[in-house]
Amino acid sequence: MLQPRHIQNFSDAKQLEPHWGYVSRVLPCTNDAGSCAYLDNVYHGHDLGMLYIGIIWATIGAILLIWAIARKSIRPSREIIEINKPLQKSRTSRLYTAFIAETRKRLLPDGPHAIFGRVSRLQIVLLAILAGYLLIWSFLGFSWKTYKTPVKTNPALHNTRTTLGPWSDRLGVLAYGMLPFSILLSSRENLLSVITGVPYHHFNFLHRWLGYIILIQSLLHTIGWTIIEAKLYQPQPTTAQQWIKQPYMIWGCVAIILLTIMWVLTWPSIIKRTGYEFFRKVHYLIALIFLGACWGHWEHLKCFLIPSFIFWGVDRAARLIRTFLLHYNLITKEDGTTMAGFQVSRASSQLFEDAKSGHIVRLDFDQKQTSAWHIGQHFFLTFPQSSIWQAHPLTPLSLPFLTGEGLARHSYLFRAKSGETKKIAEMVKAFPQASTDVILTGAYGGSILESIQEQDNIMCIAGGTGITFVLPVLLHYARFALPSNRQISLLWVVRNATDEEWIQPELDVIRQHGGIEVIIRSTRDGTPTKEGGQSSKRPDLQEAVRSFLATCTGASSIVASGPGEMLTELRSIVAKSNSGKRIMRGENEGNVRFISDNRMEW
Repeated sequence: MLQPRHIQNFSDAKQLEPHWGYVSRVLPCTNDAGSCAYLDNVYHGHDLGMLYIGIIWATIGAILLIWAIARKSIRPSREIIEINKPLQKSRTSRLYTAFIAETRKRLLPDGPHAIFGRVSRLQIVLLAILAGYLLIWSFLGFSWKTYKTPVKTNPALHNTRTTLGPWSDRLGVLAYGMLPFSILLSSRENLLSVITGVPYHHFNFLHRWLGYIILIQSLLHTIGWTIIEAKLYQPQPTTAQQWIKQPYMIWGCVAIILLTIMWVLTWPSIIKRTGYEFFRKVHYLIALIFLGACWGHWEHLKCFLIPSFIFWGVDRAARLIRTFLLHYNLITKEDGTTMAGFQVSRASSQLFEDAKSGHIVRLDFDQKQTSAWHIGQHFFLTFPQSSIWQAHPLTPLSLPFLTGEGLARHSYLFRAKSGETKKIAEMVKAFPQASTDVILTGAYGGSILESIQEQDNIMCIAGGTGITFVLPVLLHYARFALPSNRQISLLWVVRNATDEEWIQPELDVIRQHGGIEVIIRSTRDGTPTKEGGQSSKRPDLQEAVRSFLATCTGASSIVASGPGEMLTELRSIVAKSNSGKRIMRGENEGNVRFISDNRMEW
């Protein structure tokens, strides 16, 4: 069998020495001294590369193990709480809390938007650690040498063999080795979320940037070997022409082209033109073909490709299974008999017209389930009357509660600007009494209540339809009598004061509690609010948070959802409100957590 691009003579081999992830080595070496020394460098560099990628995965595994243990046992235990008394913490607990507060103060604000978009400094630090770690292993363990070897067909020429070859191979090994991790970071059915408790969508930033790193590694690998085969090896252009025609090289070209296409499709301008759904589905398809091309290019590294295929397949299969379990119920036929089958949910619909900004649609329906979701989790909704190929992530604004018949009330709110959601809005407007078919997949994400500590003061801040993320938190606490020293407040910024009609039943429940402050501010009119005040332009968030914290005793949680500009501003405000020094002095007011629906917060 022809072995790709190798100078060894396999027909004269007395012994084949296996090397994991590479072509077996012919022993003894019968080439010239320079070629044999070069092969020593090649195989030593490759073996170290496989060792290093093993260390990288061992490091990832150790971090996940420590993280999982920390979630269960290392975090300070919650002290016994006495109503109306401030929470007293031990010195060890204060040290831990002060450390977290100081870390939050420095890493919660956004990084440079021009480079990374709206993402916290924490995510950028994690990316820098990962990139730096990979950079170290990219150069470690090489002996940088140059070898001049004869060309058998032309004594007047010579080949220049350098450590560029082993180094290019190392980059290829690292790129292959990171593929399973990249797919794990992108999975909706995320093993990393199970271990760490971090919702799957918070890993999207690392997935995207790890993809960029893999692209850079692959390009440097390609450029390196192109220089070797088209310049350093002789005679030319014969050597380059023979090299590029080999099947493994053809598959390598296919792989790098596909990887580049995936990168181009991530450009915001391209996504804006084609739509996010097109990007997502094409990305899935190209990624699968790319893995196949990688196998065709270098099947010796299938130890990384097989897990990648498995992770990809398990993620897609689990989504289908989740949907099937939610909708596989007993169906009553017209003759009164029942049968088991797949049944869509039928939602009653309300349309709140807004021609300037996009109509608002509210859906309400009961869904038979074996267990409820957690507050803060979301479902993916597909509307088969419009398209079965698009799923929209929406957070239920209703409380997760099962009746005795196993029914859960689902209520959703979304703004219909364009695409499939606009079609749904037009359908509801044309047929207001008709039901809307819904197919659910989920639930996904994490629990907000797990991030809120006992006796925390809570300020919920929402912009527009972001109210769906914070509203269940308020509904949850509206069920209980609150200690007099615990403050809970809602600040909802809307375009028009009449927008509160979207969630009027839920607002009435919260207002009846009496212990929860409700503030609604509209930005486009001067309609009086139900609290008796006059609506105003966009509120001063810094002043709003400062005023809230000034009334609080103890730690606080800011729960927010809304436009990116709002969340960016709030991260900066909350970061400045944290103080480790105040916590060590026993002033828990310096501990302010931030919880949102679209980034890794803490």
